[in-house]
Amino acid sequence: MDHTQTPVPDAALTRELVALAETLARAAGRLVHDGRPERVAVAATKSSPIDVVTAMDLASEALLRSMLAEHRPDDGILGEEEGYVPGTSGLTWVLDPIDGTVNYLYGIPAYAVSVAVVAGEPDPERWTAVAGCVFSVADGRTYTAGRGTGAYLDGRELHINAAPDLATSLLGTGFGYVTQRRRAQARIVAEVLPQVRDIRRIGSAALDLCTLASGGLDLYYERGLNPWDLAAGALVAQEAGAVVTGLDGRRASADMTVAGPAATVGQLVAELERLGAGSDE
Repeated sequence: MDHTQTPVPDAALTRELVALAETLARAAGRLVHDGRPERVAVAATKSSPIDVVTAMDLASEALLRSMLAEHRPDDGILGEEEGYVPGTSGLTWVLDPIDGTVNYLYGIPAYAVSVAVVAGEPDPERWTAVAGCVFSVADGRTYTAGRGTGAYLDGRELHINAAPDLATSLLGTGFGYVTQRRRAQARIVAEVLPQVRDIRRIGSAALDLCTLASGGLDLYYERGLNPWDLAAGALVAQEAGAVVTGLDGRRASADMTVAGPAATVGQLVAELERLGAGSDE
């Protein structure tokens, strides 16, 4: 199914989906917050021994899926832990039960539940994001956005910072968990750092994108984001006025996501392309 052939919900349904995304994210966030033990154990690993899954990742996604089965049984679901189950409605919920699992593991208060719904294929280069919520578990901040209806933090409308020069931009980024990619990313950071005000690494792509939307970052880029990492956060950033794109004319995807004001995104994209940041070589 191509996203251009999938009807995009109207404004009334979009508002309903935003409200449901918030309900889901808050419910899972309460579970994650209230159920965190003093010391968190690793339940499994994924791409490498340092790419971890905890029991709470699994429990949070199970809760989200059970709530969706009750409220939106015809929709598809793509979740980080349990994969993709197609639906029949043309809409798919994209779930990250804990974005920032390593922060959660260590008790660093920067992790979130990310819930989004998209029209079309569950692929960032093909979908149309419709609604989303990112719930910051440790402090309760709630970011919401609907397609064409704006982005909000706890009900306050968000707008990105006016475009500074690249040299005065505070830049967010993140790193993968596989050695070869980390080496390549370290090379890119070493080249980019002298060209910007400074670099921040929060440890949650969803919170990076929402921090950009609320003015806490000027620019953001990262290679290796999965659909659930960027679905809700990218919509929040876009509805706050950001351009969210990839390299070489492509849309944001696992290969590269770049976000910020149009003028400085263009400068950063050009620099990342020059440096070959879309490759792990």
